[in-house]
Amino acid sequence: MRRSDTPTSLPVAIWAPAGLAAAVLLLPLAALCIRVDWVQVPATLASPAALSALGLSLLTASIATVLCVLLGLPLALVIARAPGPLATALRALTTLPLVLPPLVGGLALLSLLGRGGVLGDWLAELGIRIPFTTAAVVIAQTFVALPFLVISVEGALRSLDSGYEHVAESLGARPWTVLRRVTLPLLAPSLGAGAILCFTRALGEFGATALFAGNSPGTTRTMPLAIYTAFNGAGVTQDTALTLSLLLVLVAIVALMFTRVRPAGLAS
Repeated sequence: MRRSDTPTSLPVAIWAPAGLAAAVLLLPLAALCIRVDWVQVPATLASPAALSALGLSLLTASIATVLCVLLGLPLALVIARAPGPLATALRALTTLPLVLPPLVGGLALLSLLGRGGVLGDWLAELGIRIPFTTAAVVIAQTFVALPFLVISVEGALRSLDSGYEHVAESLGARPWTVLRRVTLPLLAPSLGAGAILCFTRALGEFGATALFAGNSPGTTRTMPLAIYTAFNGAGVTQDTALTLSLLLVLVAIVALMFTRVRPAGLAS
């Protein structure tokens, strides 16, 4: 039978909890919009503290997104092609940062790269200091955002029609050629969606960054840290905090609008 595009009707009782769920998600954001002093928004965004936090956030989130693509794409390919037990273990390790408290992630990074850490003292002997630098912000953002890229691409790989790849192999194409000319073009929509999710997650990262990178203006104080600083009575004003919060929400909404992609390999 031909499947109809018309959705089935829902029981009336479903609409009440659905509306409550929507209210739980939307009312706090609506309250944020009400509290913002819209007249002062341009001046607030033009303040040195806001521009510094915004510029640093955009820079570090962009670098972290590039790193997530360069590292996450190969990992997603390995997980999708690995045998069952190995794929399960790798997938669990990859998604672990999603369920860990962010502060635990920051502490783990300090344990690895900080003073007295597994690699920290060795790096210090080479004159390399990572914690409480801009590089630490990028590493923390990459740590928390990487799973979004891997999950997006790995899921698309599993739903991909492998017939195209087999045809290319039967015609004599080498594995790298198949990956470059067949697999990656089919994955492009999911890869783009994963990259956008990585960027928005990196842009909003707070906990791991605060513990591993600190809160130094112009060096590690990103927008989330500037917001936190404002409500602790230092750095920027609360108007700046509200405006930056609204800006983060708007960026996330715009980014998420571009993540609705059709799974690769499915017929339209």
